[in-house]
Amino acid sequence: MNKKLVTFGEVMMRLSPPGYLKFSQANSFELVYGGGEANVAISCAYLGMKAAHMTRFPDNALGRAATQFLRKNWLSSDQIIYGDDKLGMYFLEKGAVHRPSVVVYEREGSAFSKIQPSMVDWEDVLKDADWFHWTGITPAISEGAAQCCLEAIKTANKMGIMVSGDINSRKNMWKYGKTMQEVMPELVQHCDIVITSPRGINEMFGLGEVGGKLKNSAQELMDAFPRIKKVVGKKRKSISASEQEIQGRIWTGTEYIKTETLNISHVIDRVGTGDAFAAGLIYGLLHYDTDLEALDFATAACALKHTVIGDVNMVSLENIKSLMGGDTSGALKR
Repeated sequence: MNKKLVTFGEVMMRLSPPGYLKFSQANSFELVYGGGEANVAISCAYLGMKAAHMTRFPDNALGRAATQFLRKNWLSSDQIIYGDDKLGMYFLEKGAVHRPSVVVYEREGSAFSKIQPSMVDWEDVLKDADWFHWTGITPAISEGAAQCCLEAIKTANKMGIMVSGDINSRKNMWKYGKTMQEVMPELVQHCDIVITSPRGINEMFGLGEVGGKLKNSAQELMDAFPRIKKVVGKKRKSISASEQEIQGRIWTGTEYIKTETLNISHVIDRVGTGDAFAAGLIYGLLHYDTDLEALDFATAACALKHTVIGDVNMVSLENIKSLMGGDTSGALKR
């Protein structure tokens, strides 16, 4: 049977000027939907997994449109709840060459930010799941979202479901009276797999060094939270906004593994590449025998997302396997 993934987090409307126009040049915006955790679920669905996303949408036409986006990308929407009237959104100005991308968020007071633990039956949401995934964005949105996320993680633990957290810090998002240093430790201590960086580990937990080696910071994190089995990260070299290099890395507690570096010479859309990496890692750990194969799969998935417009990595299993096998030609497939 196909493995099943459940994710939890906000889905937003993304508005971008066409092509590479600046905000000041735009007369119209292109609309897509996305959110870190939903991006992961959709990517896994495109790889053939069963996937469901738990979120809260406004009870209006925009909420229904966002729901339809999830449905048409093969996600179960049975557990989505509705209330209030605001859908979170963000504006993206895509960078090119030496001009960086710019993102402006408008998510305060969204329907998702008002979610409360009493609204969700996590045992029902997680039934038949093999994996639960969350990111550090969700507990930063509101206290209710943080409490829901913790309840989901604990329920997954109780049900024997693997839990992964992509916890790289977004310190500018924490605006509801609690800091990430107060909230994140209780969430992370219940995780099996953590995706992060030395900077994230230092900023959230005061461990390791900002510019230190992943292996050393990861071991300190695993010593602090013994449930963690693997700490995973990616090394990115930004040659320009249009050219990037990606390498996957993992520390298992006994072994440090890294992939070959992949060069992305023509970036089409960088948003969602970390989510593509997380989705590839989840798929890889569920379907391959070795950590190196899983990490190779995650790195290839991440590299391919740079070529896909929108938040979501809509590439096939065959695309990723081909790149894993060394085919970087991009040759026409007939």
